[in-house]
Amino acid sequence: MSSTPQGTHSLAFRVMRLCNPSFPVDPPFRLDPADLFVGEDMFDDPLVASNLSPLLSTHVSTATDSSDMSFADRYLLHHPSDAMGFSDLLLLPQSFGAIYLGETFCSYISINNSSIFEVKDVIIKAEIQTERERILLLDTSKSPVGSIRAGGHYDFIVEHDVKELGAYTMVCTAWYNDGGERKYLPQFFKFVVANPLSVRTKETTYLEACIENHTKSNLYVDQVEFEPAPHWSSTRLKADGLLHPADNLSAGEIVKPPILVRSGGGIHNYLYQIKLSSFGSEQVKAKRSNILGKLQITWRTNLGEPGRLQTQQILGTPMSCQEIELQVLEIPSLINLDRPFSVHLKLTNHTEREMGPFEVWLSQNSPHEEKFVMINGLQTMAVPQVEAFGSTDLHLNLIATKLGVQRISGIMVFDTIEKRTFDPLADVEIFVESD
Repeated sequence: MSSTPQGTHSLAFRVMRLCNPSFPVDPPFRLDPADLFVGEDMFDDPLVASNLSPLLSTHVSTATDSSDMSFADRYLLHHPSDAMGFSDLLLLPQSFGAIYLGETFCSYISINNSSIFEVKDVIIKAEIQTERERILLLDTSKSPVGSIRAGGHYDFIVEHDVKELGAYTMVCTAWYNDGGERKYLPQFFKFVVANPLSVRTKETTYLEACIENHTKSNLYVDQVEFEPAPHWSSTRLKADGLLHPADNLSAGEIVKPPILVRSGGGIHNYLYQIKLSSFGSEQVKAKRSNILGKLQITWRTNLGEPGRLQTQQILGTPMSCQEIELQVLEIPSLINLDRPFSVHLKLTNHTEREMGPFEVWLSQNSPHEEKFVMINGLQTMAVPQVEAFGSTDLHLNLIATKLGVQRISGIMVFDTIEKRTFDPLADVEIFVESD
């Protein structure tokens, strides 16, 4: 990459991007001699394969002679690797190429003296300028280059971790003495940083991350780690049906094999289960917030060039949190008709203050639906006060008056101090049997 200096200068900058070479691929037109005589399915028969292979190999070896200058065998597939089109050489970069977010931009910069005179006291600066900031990569003002002879050059390497999208400008400047005259040389080299991946997420109590490759080369993803927000914990769900902590290796897994995400739109999905790590005032605030966390993604390209990307905070739907919550902990597995049974309940206070006492009862029959599960005994149960962020267990005695699948519904909680009723317990279905 070059930029034409303004005015007449003895020096000029040349910038080359440093990156690994690639494998030149020239897909050849090669064929296996066996394909000319028989189909691939012929070799599925062990008897045919054992007799046909030596016959074909003998025919090919006699038909091809190294002294034959007609190259009659140039289209024959001598080795399975010939079909891949790889040569014994590596190809150096032929252009500046695409630069993606998360990569380390490495550049080889050469300042050349194209004049017939020596220049002295050369001060060189190299900077990267983005839309937000200007970053100094090299500054030789404290130790200037003594001289650059006629036709000579001074070379150096700079690196920068690419953390922003958009237009970048590399600013290379030099101050030098040219025949007693002090000159200033600025040159500008522009490039654009693109996004290598797109991350789409879906969340309920689970977070699904879809990683899509937007580059022209395969990406070998080493790590996709979800960093939950404070007071949240995450567990990655895998196809083996086991739960794995999102930031640890699986049991017995010393080195994780990378995940191949193919070029030009390849996709790989990750699934995480997220939940509150504990409960308290800060956790309630976290539950009402919509910040879930962020993803850390690391990868390598075909020849091992690393890349790293951190997403912005992933936002979810704020979860509603009731002040008083009634939950079912246990229901008997066997419920008989007209026989009392006990339901184990838990009453939780999600507020920062003590609440209660409470009364728990079963609402009366509605005109649209008749209830066949009722309270056995006192119709109202007294529950003492519950401390801030505390809970208490209670057992409610019920009785079923009809066989089959029935529904426990309408269990209410009433605060006797504040004189208000909270949301009822969600309906629970049970199966009633005869004695």
